[in-house]
Amino acid sequence: MPLAPVFRSCFLTCLLALCLVGRPATAQEQNAAPKVSIAAAYTREIIDEATFIGEGEAIDQVDIVARVSGFVEAVLVEDGARVERNDILFRIESDSYSATLAARKADLAKAEADLELAGIEYRRKSELLTRGSAPESERDIARANELGAEAAVQAAQAAIRQAELELGYTEIRAPFSGRLGRMSVSEGELISPSTPSLVTLVREAPIYVRFSLSEKQLANVLQELEIGAGELTSAEGSPAVHATLPNGTTLQEPGKVVFVDNRISPTTGTIAMLARFENASKQIIDGAFLQVRIEAPAPTLRLLVPQAALQRDQRGDFVLVVNAQQMVEQRYIETGDQVGTEIVVNDGLQEGESVIVEGLQRVRPGVRVDAILAGQQEG
Repeated sequence: MPLAPVFRSCFLTCLLALCLVGRPATAQEQNAAPKVSIAAAYTREIIDEATFIGEGEAIDQVDIVARVSGFVEAVLVEDGARVERNDILFRIESDSYSATLAARKADLAKAEADLELAGIEYRRKSELLTRGSAPESERDIARANELGAEAAVQAAQAAIRQAELELGYTEIRAPFSGRLGRMSVSEGELISPSTPSLVTLVREAPIYVRFSLSEKQLANVLQELEIGAGELTSAEGSPAVHATLPNGTTLQEPGKVVFVDNRISPTTGTIAMLARFENASKQIIDGAFLQVRIEAPAPTLRLLVPQAALQRDQRGDFVLVVNAQQMVEQRYIETGDQVGTEIVVNDGLQEGESVIVEGLQRVRPGVRVDAILAGQQEG
């Protein structure tokens, strides 16, 4: 077979391939703009809020201790029990205190008899003095004896009250309604006022939640309400406080600010506050950490853009804006809180301006783009 035709065919094929590779792109191909999706910045009324870490703090908490010495006769409650005010928690053997009370009553009876006798003697000496049958000194001595008898009666009465108190202390009662911790005493154990806490009682409802605001956050709240910090607890428009449990459950019942400290902590730059919750569900527990959210009393008009448009470099947050000429501009912005899938823009952007939300990796500032609204199909 002749080789010349074969070589000629290969040469023509290679030449055609080189011509195709070296062919310049058409004007349409050179000017094709990258496609991007855009969204317009828009305003919406937003209720400003701030979130903090709070801690449950019982309004009332007390260590129950004995006020008299004796053996524990009965433990009338269980560990962790809920009790009402004046419920009996422990009973101490009371026989010796009952006997003491009986003895003090007998002392009073004797003192009253001595007083009556001293009174009779004083009246007799006074009568004799009137008749001139007794010297004045005897009348004075009789009067002094009567006064001493009166004092003895008063002392006996005081001793009875003390004995009654000590007898009453043999029943250890709950000073308020709440829930007990774990008992540290058993029946038959000898206890006294020097014995450590028998059990801890905590009031469950209402309850405080302690949290702190930064100086800036406090200033924003006070400017919004146009009041001073000391008026925050009594202001009619005082912001509501919402609590979220560690499992993510937000309580339906809002709290109210009841205490604002009188100084900013120089260490943390924050001010301590207390919110009171009725805690009807008893889900806020003393010492538990939870999320606290404060809402502004009225909504504010805010500028929003999708969070997908937000980028960040060493200078800060920025977005890529598509202007009227379909050119890309880099715009640094000041951002605020996140609202769902959007972000608040405090400065650097105007309502109606378009920001790129899809195709960011295909563009750069200064290039022309083919922009379509996010969510629309290409024509």
